[in-house]
Amino acid sequence: MISIPPVTLNDGTAFPQLGLGTYNLRGEDGVAAMVAAIEGGYRLLDSAVNYENESEVGEAVRASGIRDELLVTTKVPGRDHGYDETIASARGSLERLGLERIDLYLIHWPNPSVDRYVDTFRAMVDLQKDGLVGSVGVSNFTEPMLARVIDETGVVPAVNQVELHPYFPQAALRAFHTSQGIRTESWSPLARRSELLAEPVLADIAGAHGVTPTQVVLRWHVQLSSTPIPKSADPARQRENADVFGFTLADDEVAALSALERGRLWDGDPDTHEEM
Repeated sequence: MISIPPVTLNDGTAFPQLGLGTYNLRGEDGVAAMVAAIEGGYRLLDSAVNYENESEVGEAVRASGIRDELLVTTKVPGRDHGYDETIASARGSLERLGLERIDLYLIHWPNPSVDRYVDTFRAMVDLQKDGLVGSVGVSNFTEPMLARVIDETGVVPAVNQVELHPYFPQAALRAFHTSQGIRTESWSPLARRSELLAEPVLADIAGAHGVTPTQVVLRWHVQLSSTPIPKSADPARQRENADVFGFTLADDEVAALSALERGRLWDGDPDTHEEM
């Protein structure tokens, strides 16, 4: 079993430096994949209402027998923005998960045209005070959106989960996170459906360290102080993804990967992209 070291969030929570994405992990096969990941050392499971797999996540957590060691994330969908709506949404998530607490609760997308994400975050903070939620954070928020939430609620989100990979390293946003004590979390950390893993520079760095290109990219995330959440249903691939804490990239190698920057790969600009 691989040990994934944690960092400490701004609220004192121990947060793994690498987690498991669970998008499309559903049904019995999805549960089995998540159980395998937990048995292999994963302690952070990332889900969302819109992934339609909260019940499977809860089943995997119960099957693991180590609930207290696990950190379960889910997210408020756009259709549930608003104070009362968020309270109801959280209770629905808890029922589907079959758990007594959501360990990390995120706003999935800010949906600025709706303009209810501040009220949504206020509800999440109250859920935290009531013990139904552990840590509160956001996903796909820009610096101005984060600043507004902090200014209007007085609470700094513990996490901002965003698109982040060598093609889109988000240096300015990560710097803002660092200045505010917000932990960066990377969705699609391997730039799925792109040619990233075939980049020659990746092959060179991987060869130098005796690891795979995938491991190089995930180690790059770790050294940028961001928690990647790669998704895999294959136990061998899960182990490969998690086995990135036994080597260190040189500063020039980190810089070479960041130099691959080309921008967002998908239609995910938080100022315009919205999901319900």
